Amino acid sequence: MTTEPAGPAGSAGPTREPAPKSDTTTRSWLRDHSELGVCVLLLAIGTLVLTDALTMDVDIAQRGPIGPRTVPLVVGSALLLVAVLLAVDVLRGGRGEAESGEDVDLDEPADWRTVLLLSGVFLAAAVLIGPLGFPIAGALLFWGSAYALGSRHHDRDPLIAALLSLATYFLFDNLLGVPLPGGPLMGVI
Repeated sequence: MTTEPAGPAGSAGPTREPAPKSDTTTRSWLRDHSELGVCVLLLAIGTLVLTDALTMDVDIAQRGPIGPRTVPLVVGSALLLVAVLLAVDVLRGGRGEAESGEDVDLDEPADWRTVLLLSGVFLAAAVLIGPLGFPIAGALLFWGSAYALGSRHHDRDPLIAALLSLATYFLFDNLLGVPLPGGPLMGVI
């Protein structure tokens, strides 16, 4: 006849260990509901868009029932609606899923070289667009971005960048009527 060892303090029943605290109870409430930050951001942007749309002077541009206020009103209202729906979902326990990209290793550190190169290229394009015009600054932007992202075709990339920049310039300046600075090439193009 075998006897099982007695539990604590000599009790004969099964022993129970205290349940370990779960990870969700030890984290703070704000960390568990961090998606609410996105809700606040969407709410602020939606409010800004609606405020701008409602204070827009449209007497001259109004040509019918759909005017320049229509799209900002729809977008601002949609942003507010999404902010409220997302907040309700988060408060009911909904959580965004972690990134599960196939080729993304989340344990690897960020590639700061690429980030800094891209930032420098965008900053340079913003500074140079005034004196050089969009065709040249845009070509530098397209070529620099391709280089920063790893393309090493030094013979092909500048040509593609120049063609993209010129096509973008003509599309916006001539077809869409959005004037872009031409710079020194204004009389040539």
